[in-house]
Amino acid sequence: MATYKKRGGKPKTKVDIQQSIEDGSTTAEVFNTLDEGVSKTEQWVIAKQKYIFIIVGLATVLILGFLGYDKYIQEPNERTAMNDMYTAQTYFDEAVSATDKDSLFTLSLNGDGAKYGMLDIAATYAGTKAGNLANYYAGMAYMNMKDYASAIEYLNAFDSTDDVLGPIAKGGIGDAFVQLEQLEDAYDYYVQAAQLKTNNYTTPIYLYKAGVIGLKVGKAKKALDYFESIKTDFPDSPEAKNIDVFIGKAQAAIN
Repeated sequence: MATYKKRGGKPKTKVDIQQSIEDGSTTAEVFNTLDEGVSKTEQWVIAKQKYIFIIVGLATVLILGFLGYDKYIQEPNERTAMNDMYTAQTYFDEAVSATDKDSLFTLSLNGDGAKYGMLDIAATYAGTKAGNLANYYAGMAYMNMKDYASAIEYLNAFDSTDDVLGPIAKGGIGDAFVQLEQLEDAYDYYVQAAQLKTNNYTTPIYLYKAGVIGLKVGKAKKALDYFESIKTDFPDSPEAKNIDVFIGKAQAAIN
């Protein structure tokens, strides 16, 4: 597993690597933006967060519903964990759209003195579904608070076979490594995220990210494969909009 390499000072604020890929952009402008901002993904993550959190919320609802079946009536620890998670999840949900995000994410992580936070739930109920999901929430909260090393730790602790949450967790680790300017590690996790579960939402996102970072770390041939896969297999995805530009960039890097 890739590890966080401690660096002096705080990571710099990042700029959306996709911001300049707009209607009417010329090929040269896109190439220039790719060269200058390829490792800057924070704004992209923020833009996608509302969709990610909707998916997380749905996953929580599914877990709660699943716990309602008779076979879980005899497992009070599981039910207690989900009950204890409710307040922490509420703080997390409020933080997503709040102005003062950090204070609410902190409450979600550490609790409010009366109720557990995600860190308590992950530790106290390790081995339960709620404890596992708390690792995901904690990782995403730390991402929002720009504590990328902690985000990596907790997202790595999250184990999911879900078609969407599993790739998003791997991709989130990739995003954190980009913020820490560890692009080789970011590339590895983006590839894992793209290959973990194939679906129309996460797969083209992480194929694109793997391709963009792949160009930056000298993996142009692989990057070309990822870009061509987006064009062929996910032609209706947002990532396919200007994919010919990136295919051309990868081909130029190979030649």
